[in-house]
Amino acid sequence: MKKSVLSLVVTAGMAGTLLVPQLSFALSESQKIQQQLDQLKKQQSTTQQKATDTKNEIGKVQTEKQQTEDEVKSLQKQIEAANLKLNELNDQIASTKDDLKENGKLLDEVKEQIASRDALLKSRLRLMYMNGVVSYADVLLSSTSFSDFLDRMNALKSIVAQDKEILEANQRDRATKETKQAQIEQELKQVSDLYSQSATVQANLVAKEKEKEVKIASLNQKEKDLESISDDQEQQLLQYARKSAQLAADKRKAAAAEEAAAAAKAAQAAAKGNSGGSSGGGAKAPSGTSSAPVATGGGKFGYPLAKTAPMSSDFGYRSDPFTGVRTLHKGIDLAAPNGTDILAAGDGDVIVASWWSGYGNTVIIDHGNGYWTLYGHIRNGGTVVEKGDHVKRGQKIAEVGSTGESTGNHVHFEVRINESPVDPKPYLK
Repeated sequence: MKKSVLSLVVTAGMAGTLLVPQLSFALSESQKIQQQLDQLKKQQSTTQQKATDTKNEIGKVQTEKQQTEDEVKSLQKQIEAANLKLNELNDQIASTKDDLKENGKLLDEVKEQIASRDALLKSRLRLMYMNGVVSYADVLLSSTSFSDFLDRMNALKSIVAQDKEILEANQRDRATKETKQAQIEQELKQVSDLYSQSATVQANLVAKEKEKEVKIASLNQKEKDLESISDDQEQQLLQYARKSAQLAADKRKAAAAEEAAAAAKAAQAAAKGNSGGSSGGGAKAPSGTSSAPVATGGGKFGYPLAKTAPMSSDFGYRSDPFTGVRTLHKGIDLAAPNGTDILAAGDGDVIVASWWSGYGNTVIIDHGNGYWTLYGHIRNGGTVVEKGDHVKRGQKIAEVGSTGESTGNHVHFEVRINESPVDPKPYLK
């Protein structure tokens, strides 16, 4: 009895292990692909969070970049002010040097005059010593007549006046000499101070120039980081779109294969049921399989708006409105009011319908044979399709906005062939 129970348990266990793979194999290929699509959709929330974090990081870098630009402008103003101060100091030094030179010449002249008068006074004293001292009274009393007395009186007055003038002039020149010497010493000290100030300003100027160079290098690095973040985001977008497009294509092929297999199986059953009798018209051919959309291009895409709109930015290289760096603008910008309907440019499958990097809210449609169209900067809440939807040409897919790196309401429209952007204009009717 125990052996029979044990055998039953073992048999049941083996049956269970065999049943699991059989159940897994019971899933059709299209169902497996759908599972992958569902899994990709689940991963999208995580990717979306990363994209949001990256967007915040870009915003932070842009803020830092703006701060750095403001700091560079402030430094430039300080450098200009320092240069003006330096020019002013140089002018003061030049003027003071001129004053020094002039005062030096005047001092030399005063010294010469003092030396000349000193020589004259010494000569007078020497003459008086050699001839003996003669009193003014003796000179006057030795006059022979009244007129001679007057002449001698006038001569004595003239001599006294000359002596007095020589002495007073000497005193004035000596005072001038002392004043000029003090003035020259002060001016020399002023020149020394000016040179010291000039050296300080020049050192500060060199430091400011160095700081400016560092800031500019930092700014350039931030711009490169910003470009790198944008490039990484675009690669993530392309990778995500590529995987979605491949899974959608595999699903179409699997569905077509399953439909063909089902049709063949039905035909075999019908043939078996009708064996030995009339064929009853035979089995129908399989219904048309869903194939990838026919490749479009060469003026075969429809305009993405109901009415022609001004093109605010063309395809090609331009200065990025946020970074200022010259980059390739991979599509065309069509200016339109917020909420304007955005239309599918052709039949295809939606492979992206979410927020992505600088594109903001984005829709990408796979038209088959490597042709994609991209619609960016859709307003928040303005996307009306989901990833996996099949859309028709002219069908509303979203509404115009200004999300992502956008400076105004418009739709950014791209045409890509094998993921590479091309000028969209030749592909629009």
